[in-house]
Amino acid sequence: MRYKIAICDDCEADRQYIAGLVQEWAAKTGHIAGIAFFSSAENFLFHYEDENDYDILLLDIEMGEMDGVQLAKKLRKTNQTVQIVFITGFPNFMAEGYEVAALHYLMKPVQTEKLSTVLNRAVDNLAKQEKCLRITFDRQTEFVPLREITYIEAQRQYVVVHTDTLEYRMKASLTDTKKELDDYFFQCQRSFLVNLCHVWRIHGDFVELKNGTQVPISRGMAQKIGKEMIRLF
Repeated sequence: MRYKIAICDDCEADRQYIAGLVQEWAAKTGHIAGIAFFSSAENFLFHYEDENDYDILLLDIEMGEMDGVQLAKKLRKTNQTVQIVFITGFPNFMAEGYEVAALHYLMKPVQTEKLSTVLNRAVDNLAKQEKCLRITFDRQTEFVPLREITYIEAQRQYVVVHTDTLEYRMKASLTDTKKELDDYFFQCQRSFLVNLCHVWRIHGDFVELKNGTQVPISRGMAQKIGKEMIRLF
Protein backbone atom coordinates (compact mmCIF):
# COMPACT_ATOMS: atom_id res chain seq x y z
CA MET A 1 0.00 0.00 0.00
CA ARG A 2 1.20 3.53 -0.76
CA TYR A 3 1.13 6.18 1.94
CA LYS A 4 1.72 9.89 1.55
CA ILE A 5 3.90 11.08 4.43
CA ALA A 6 4.98 14.63 5.33
CA ILE A 7 8.05 15.34 7.45
CA CYS A 8 7.97 18.87 8.84
CA ASP A 9 11.10 19.92 10.73
CA ASP A 10 13.23 23.06 10.57
CA CYS A 11 16.44 21.02 10.76
CA GLU A 12 17.47 19.46 7.44
CA ALA A 13 19.63 16.81 9.12
CA ASP A 14 16.65 15.68 11.21
CA ARG A 15 14.39 15.60 8.14
CA GLN A 16 16.82 13.37 6.29
CA TYR A 17 17.36 11.12 9.30
CA ILE A 18 13.61 10.59 9.81
CA ALA A 19 13.13 9.98 6.08
CA GLY A 20 15.77 7.25 6.20
CA LEU A 21 13.94 5.52 9.04
CA VAL A 22 10.63 5.77 7.19
CA GLN A 23 12.17 4.19 4.09
CA GLU A 24 13.57 1.35 6.22
CA TRP A 25 10.10 0.74 7.65
CA ALA A 26 8.53 0.80 4.17
CA ALA A 27 11.08 -1.70 2.84
CA LYS A 28 10.46 -4.11 5.73
CA THR A 29 6.66 -3.91 5.59
CA GLY A 30 6.22 -3.86 1.81
CA HIS A 31 4.58 -0.43 1.79
CA ILE A 32 5.46 2.47 -0.49
CA ALA A 33 6.23 5.74 1.27
CA GLY A 34 5.81 8.93 -0.72
CA ILE A 35 7.73 11.43 1.40
CA ALA A 36 7.49 15.22 1.21
CA PHE A 37 9.77 17.56 3.18
CA PHE A 38 8.84 20.86 4.79
CA SER A 39 11.12 23.21 6.70
CA SER A 40 8.37 25.08 8.55
CA ALA A 41 4.70 24.89 9.49
CA GLU A 42 3.99 27.83 7.21
CA ASN A 43 5.68 26.08 4.29
CA PHE A 44 3.56 22.98 4.87
CA LEU A 45 0.29 24.95 5.04
CA PHE A 46 1.13 26.73 1.77
CA HIS A 47 1.42 23.38 -0.05
CA TYR A 48 -1.47 21.85 1.89
CA GLU A 49 -3.91 24.18 0.10
CA ASP A 50 -3.31 22.19 -3.09
CA GLU A 51 -2.35 18.81 -1.60
CA ASN A 52 -4.44 17.91 1.43
CA ASP A 53 -4.38 14.14 1.08
CA TYR A 54 -1.46 13.30 3.37
CA ASP A 55 -1.91 10.09 5.37
CA ILE A 56 0.75 10.60 8.05
CA LEU A 57 2.38 13.76 9.40
CA LEU A 58 5.66 13.62 11.32
CA LEU A 59 5.83 17.03 12.96
CA ASP A 60 8.62 18.66 14.90
CA ILE A 61 7.19 20.76 17.72
CA GLU A 62 9.82 23.47 18.10
CA MET A 63 9.73 25.44 14.84
CA GLY A 64 9.86 29.15 13.97
CA GLU A 65 6.78 31.31 14.44
CA MET A 66 4.26 28.46 14.24
CA ASP A 67 5.08 25.28 16.13
CA GLY A 68 3.93 21.76 15.38
CA VAL A 69 1.08 21.82 17.87
CA GLN A 70 -0.35 25.01 16.38
CA LEU A 71 -0.09 23.47 12.93
CA ALA A 72 -1.91 20.33 14.09
CA LYS A 73 -4.72 22.42 15.61
CA LYS A 74 -5.24 24.17 12.27
CA LEU A 75 -5.36 20.87 10.40
CA ARG A 76 -7.79 19.25 12.81
CA LYS A 77 -10.41 21.89 12.02
CA THR A 78 -10.98 20.22 8.65
CA ASN A 79 -9.12 16.90 8.78
CA GLN A 80 -9.86 14.26 11.40
CA THR A 81 -8.31 11.28 9.63
CA VAL A 82 -4.66 12.23 9.07
CA GLN A 83 -2.33 10.48 11.53
CA ILE A 84 -0.26 13.03 13.46
CA VAL A 85 2.99 12.06 15.16
CA PHE A 86 4.95 14.67 17.09
CA ILE A 87 8.72 14.53 17.22
CA THR A 88 10.39 16.60 19.92
CA GLY A 89 13.35 16.96 22.22
CA PHE A 90 11.14 18.27 25.02
CA PRO A 91 8.42 16.29 26.87
CA ASN A 92 6.53 19.30 28.21
CA PHE A 93 4.21 19.58 25.17
CA MET A 94 2.63 16.16 25.61
CA ALA A 95 -0.59 17.36 27.24
CA GLU A 96 -1.46 19.49 24.19
CA GLY A 97 -1.32 16.43 21.98
CA TYR A 98 -4.63 15.21 23.36
CA GLU A 99 -6.36 18.27 21.89
CA VAL A 100 -5.40 17.28 18.37
CA ALA A 101 -5.71 13.49 18.76
CA ALA A 102 -2.00 12.95 18.20
CA LEU A 103 -1.14 9.33 17.61
CA HIS A 104 2.13 9.47 19.54
CA TYR A 105 5.10 11.49 20.70
CA LEU A 106 8.59 10.45 19.72
CA MET A 107 11.59 11.84 21.56
CA LYS A 108 14.71 12.88 19.67
CA PRO A 109 16.87 11.13 18.71
CA VAL A 110 14.16 8.91 17.26
CA GLN A 111 14.77 5.17 17.56
CA THR A 112 14.12 2.93 14.59
CA GLU A 113 11.96 0.39 16.42
CA LYS A 114 9.79 3.02 18.08
CA LEU A 115 9.11 4.83 14.81
CA SER A 116 8.28 1.52 13.10
CA THR A 117 5.81 0.66 15.85
CA VAL A 118 4.12 4.04 15.55
CA LEU A 119 3.92 3.85 11.74
CA ASN A 120 2.35 0.39 11.99
CA ARG A 121 -0.29 1.81 14.33
CA ALA A 122 -0.88 4.68 11.92
CA VAL A 123 -1.54 2.41 8.93
CA ASP A 124 -3.81 0.21 11.07
CA ASN A 125 -5.87 3.29 11.95
CA LEU A 126 -6.00 4.38 8.33
CA ALA A 127 -7.17 0.92 7.29
CA LYS A 128 -10.07 1.08 9.75
CA GLN A 129 -11.35 4.33 8.31
CA GLU A 130 -10.52 3.83 4.62
CA LYS A 131 -13.13 4.25 1.94
CA CYS A 132 -14.90 1.14 0.64
CA LEU A 133 -17.13 0.32 -2.31
CA ARG A 134 -20.52 -1.15 -1.37
CA ILE A 135 -21.14 -4.18 -3.58
CA THR A 136 -24.49 -5.97 -3.68
CA PHE A 137 -24.71 -9.39 -5.33
CA ASP A 138 -26.75 -12.60 -4.82
CA ARG A 139 -28.74 -10.89 -2.06
CA GLN A 140 -25.51 -10.17 -0.22
CA THR A 141 -23.70 -6.93 0.51
CA GLU A 142 -19.96 -6.55 0.97
CA PHE A 143 -17.78 -3.49 1.53
CA VAL A 144 -14.55 -3.82 -0.42
CA PRO A 145 -11.70 -1.37 0.35
CA LEU A 146 -10.89 0.72 -2.70
CA ARG A 147 -7.19 -0.07 -2.36
CA GLU A 148 -7.96 -3.77 -2.99
CA ILE A 149 -9.80 -3.15 -6.25
CA THR A 150 -7.50 -3.56 -9.25
CA TYR A 151 -9.95 -2.68 -12.03
CA ILE A 152 -13.66 -2.62 -12.87
CA GLU A 153 -15.26 -3.60 -16.17
CA ALA A 154 -18.74 -3.07 -17.57
CA GLN A 155 -20.67 -6.04 -18.94
CA ARG A 156 -23.98 -4.86 -20.32
CA GLN A 157 -26.16 -3.92 -17.31
CA TYR A 158 -23.56 -5.27 -14.85
CA VAL A 159 -20.13 -4.28 -13.59
CA VAL A 160 -17.46 -6.74 -12.52
CA VAL A 161 -15.22 -5.57 -9.69
CA HIS A 162 -11.82 -7.28 -9.66
CA THR A 163 -9.34 -7.68 -6.81
CA ASP A 164 -6.14 -9.74 -6.74
CA THR A 165 -8.04 -12.76 -5.44
CA LEU A 166 -11.76 -12.25 -6.04
CA GLU A 167 -14.25 -10.74 -8.46
CA TYR A 168 -17.75 -9.44 -7.76
CA ARG A 169 -20.54 -9.03 -10.32
CA MET A 170 -23.31 -6.61 -9.50
CA LYS A 171 -26.11 -4.91 -11.41
CA ALA A 172 -24.98 -1.31 -11.88
CA SER A 173 -23.64 1.04 -14.52
CA LEU A 174 -19.98 1.95 -14.82
CA THR A 175 -20.94 5.63 -14.64
CA ASP A 176 -22.75 5.26 -11.32
CA THR A 177 -20.00 3.05 -9.91
CA LYS A 178 -17.34 5.62 -10.81
CA LYS A 179 -19.07 8.19 -8.60
CA GLU A 180 -18.35 6.00 -5.56
CA LEU A 181 -14.61 5.80 -6.24
CA ASP A 182 -11.66 8.12 -5.60
CA ASP A 183 -9.23 9.92 -7.92
CA TYR A 184 -6.98 6.85 -8.30
CA PHE A 185 -9.55 5.18 -10.57
CA PHE A 186 -9.09 6.18 -14.19
CA GLN A 187 -11.43 5.41 -17.09
CA CYS A 188 -8.92 3.98 -19.52
CA GLN A 189 -11.51 2.70 -21.99
CA ARG A 190 -15.28 2.97 -22.40
CA SER A 191 -15.87 -0.26 -20.47
CA PHE A 192 -12.93 -0.21 -18.03
CA LEU A 193 -11.85 1.67 -14.93
CA VAL A 194 -8.36 0.92 -13.64
CA ASN A 195 -6.93 1.60 -10.19
CA LEU A 196 -3.71 3.50 -10.94
CA CYS A 197 -2.21 2.27 -7.64
CA HIS A 198 -2.01 -1.19 -9.23
CA VAL A 199 -0.52 -0.18 -12.60
CA TRP A 200 2.95 -1.58 -13.23
CA ARG A 201 3.59 -0.76 -16.91
CA ILE A 202 1.82 1.25 -19.60
CA HIS A 203 1.76 -0.09 -23.15
CA GLY A 204 0.23 1.27 -26.31
CA ASP A 205 -3.07 -0.59 -26.07
CA PHE A 206 -3.14 -1.92 -22.50
CA VAL A 207 -1.81 -1.38 -18.98
CA GLU A 208 -0.13 -4.19 -17.11
CA LEU A 209 -1.05 -4.47 -13.45
CA LYS A 210 1.28 -5.58 -10.67
CA ASN A 211 -0.45 -8.98 -10.59
CA GLY A 212 0.18 -9.48 -14.31
CA THR A 213 -3.33 -8.69 -15.52
CA GLN A 214 -3.62 -6.73 -18.77
CA VAL A 215 -6.40 -4.12 -18.92
CA PRO A 216 -7.22 -2.66 -22.37
CA ILE A 217 -6.97 1.08 -22.95
CA SER A 218 -8.25 3.32 -25.73
CA ARG A 219 -6.00 4.58 -28.52
CA GLY A 220 -3.94 7.55 -27.37
CA MET A 221 -4.75 6.91 -23.72
CA ALA A 222 -1.25 5.77 -22.67
CA GLN A 223 0.13 9.30 -22.40
CA LYS A 224 -2.88 10.52 -20.43
CA ILE A 225 -2.51 7.67 -17.95
CA GLY A 226 1.19 8.44 -17.55
CA LYS A 227 0.48 12.11 -16.83
CA GLU A 228 -2.23 11.22 -14.33
CA MET A 229 0.10 8.86 -12.49
CA ILE A 230 2.76 11.57 -12.28
CA ARG A 231 0.16 13.97 -10.86
CA LEU A 232 -1.10 11.52 -8.24
CA PHE A 233 2.19 9.89 -7.22
